[in-house]
Amino acid sequence: MNAGVIGIGRYVPEHVVTNHDLEKRMDTSDEWIRTRTGIEERRIAKDFDTSDLAYEAAMRSIEDAKIKPEEIDLILVATVTPDKPFPSVATMLQDRLGANRAAAMDISAACAGFMYGMVTAKQFIESGAYKHILVIGVEKLSKITDWEDRNTAVLFGDGAGAVIMGPVSEGKGILAFELGADGSGGKHLYQERGKYIYMNGREVFKFAVRQMGESAINVIEKAGLVKEDVDFLIPHQANIRIMESSRQRLELPEEKMSKTVHKYGNTSAASIPISLVEELEAGKIKDGDTIVMVGFGGGLTWGAIVLKWGR
Repeated sequence: MNAGVIGIGRYVPEHVVTNHDLEKRMDTSDEWIRTRTGIEERRIAKDFDTSDLAYEAAMRSIEDAKIKPEEIDLILVATVTPDKPFPSVATMLQDRLGANRAAAMDISAACAGFMYGMVTAKQFIESGAYKHILVIGVEKLSKITDWEDRNTAVLFGDGAGAVIMGPVSEGKGILAFELGADGSGGKHLYQERGKYIYMNGREVFKFAVRQMGESAINVIEKAGLVKEDVDFLIPHQANIRIMESSRQRLELPEEKMSKTVHKYGNTSAASIPISLVEELEAGKIKDGDTIVMVGFGGGLTWGAIVLKWGR
């Protein structure tokens, strides 16, 4: 039994904060932000909390999968910005969605969280234990961002992306994966309790450039493929220079890499599923395409997946 994606959905808040808006608040400029990160604007959730964002994306994915909430067996929510320490966002969603048969838990792996969630879902589906699993990457990073710190405030945004995973036809679905962590690097990207995000940009950049490229190559080899077999790359939307380094390692043309960072900034666990939905809606990913998704995050963590698209 192969595990793959049978439904997709995303939600981003309506409120847009541009680089020019940030110029008015701190010592920065649109040119400085764009040239170093590729970000032009980001979405901020004013009246929504994390569970609200997740709910909107979840409902869209359930509708797309043409299933009912009560058919969901497990809800996995990847986030580092839950509404509260507990109960989990996943259990809050279980109640709100009416998914009364579903088990539910959150996953904390920062920007790599969605990869961790998809790989966890794969095990349950391929073992036959569960049939339909809702996996969500969601963040409200605006509530843990110091809007006076230009080194981090320019980077982050809010949003949610969701997939329904279930059995798919032979040859489709997740072909290979790689998950990893290096706890010794946790000091470079973290949040103290009740405080804001801290990031050593230089160290995180070095780690990301190395690890994103290595993980992409490794997971392709695990799938028994070569670089030429890859049809599309969806990297974590953290920084255009990091993303470009991954694309170049795979020797892909620019049009074969997803780029949404200019519109939404770094939405952490939400960035890969948001990008997946956008590219599918734009018709850039077609049935039978081989997709590489790769991300890194605080922890330090990383994950990569080779997905053969189709149901």
